[in-house]
Amino acid sequence: MDSAPSHDRTGVGYLPAAARTLMKLVVTGPFGVGKTTLIRTLSEIATLHTEEAMTQSSTRVDSTAGLPDKTTTTVAIDFGRLTVPDDLVLYMFGTPGQERFLPLWEDIARGALGALVLVDTRRLADSFAVMDMVEEQGLPYAVAVNRFPDAPAHSDEVLRTHLDLDDTTPLVQCDARERRGSIDALIALAEHALTRMPQPEDAS
Repeated sequence: MDSAPSHDRTGVGYLPAAARTLMKLVVTGPFGVGKTTLIRTLSEIATLHTEEAMTQSSTRVDSTAGLPDKTTTTVAIDFGRLTVPDDLVLYMFGTPGQERFLPLWEDIARGALGALVLVDTRRLADSFAVMDMVEEQGLPYAVAVNRFPDAPAHSDEVLRTHLDLDDTTPLVQCDARERRGSIDALIALAEHALTRMPQPEDAS
């Protein structure tokens, strides 16, 4: 899915004049789960992305089993921006989920208000290390199941059990190539993150 074409966006991406709330969010997940595709689908500006072609050497490190169309991999970050109603501007930072990128991941996650963890039901176990990284950073997060055409479907109850999610963690399903469901996933994260933000004390 990471190789899906993005929308053509040109021009300078100025911040909307009415913007009042800005949020930095991380989009993460295991290798080949669709992070780049989701950000390209949602971004209202031309996306920044750092993809490199997969080589024979890299496939020995990042298995492409079950990913026959995977020919590129993100080696640094993806970046995009989405403005949603109520004047909320979401800055999306896509990060590689492989453990060797942990120092980069920690740098990018600094200052973020939450993380959207994409998962693939064909490879649920690959998500565990990424979720551990998010939890170690203390970030609120939501889980979005990216629906690949040949991926098995599971109920939310089964997914929560397999992923060891508590009832307060948002769990949504989307197709990273489709805008509506991807927006819903990001909004679910934003709403969850806002509820976890410390509230300012009332002035005495």
